[in-house]
Amino acid sequence: MKTIRIIKGDITQVAVDAIVNAANTSLLGGGGVDGAIHRKGGAEILEECQKIRAKQGGCGVGEAVVTTAGNLPAQYVIHTVGPTWRKGENNEAILLENAYRNSFKLAESLQLKTVAFPNISTGVYRFPKQAAAQVALRTICEELNKGQSVQEVIFVCFDDENLKIYQEIKADFLSQDIEIM
Repeated sequence: MKTIRIIKGDITQVAVDAIVNAANTSLLGGGGVDGAIHRKGGAEILEECQKIRAKQGGCGVGEAVVTTAGNLPAQYVIHTVGPTWRKGENNEAILLENAYRNSFKLAESLQLKTVAFPNISTGVYRFPKQAAAQVALRTICEELNKGQSVQEVIFVCFDDENLKIYQEIKADFLSQDIEIM
């Protein structure tokens, strides 16, 4: 049975095949989870991000790219760019869904078993946390049902507010094929 786990914690300390970074389009690090991943992962991550920038000019909103995880307890970092909230008038929900979906598909293409996601776009990008959690859970449940390789997804909530939201809405996404803990 495939599993979704919801925990409160620091994504840079979660031992999985890949952690997802809520990056910005430059891929050069920033604040929040992005800055923490770059700091704790070390120079190797930035070097690979710079190579990606040189090749394709960064990462578009809703897209995903992969680098080594450097000093983190994972093999890979999947960098994805979530949308900045603009009152829901610029396809933000679709772009956020794409960020989760493309990250998951990248994990599948690498034949990974475990992936940890942060709460993408809910910090400085101001996406409403409740709506973001619904997009995240719906999209990941859909992808887990279709996917072959990934067996476990962990949503790593940085704060109590996000954790509470995920715990409250998880029952809406239960299926016989996925256990949500």
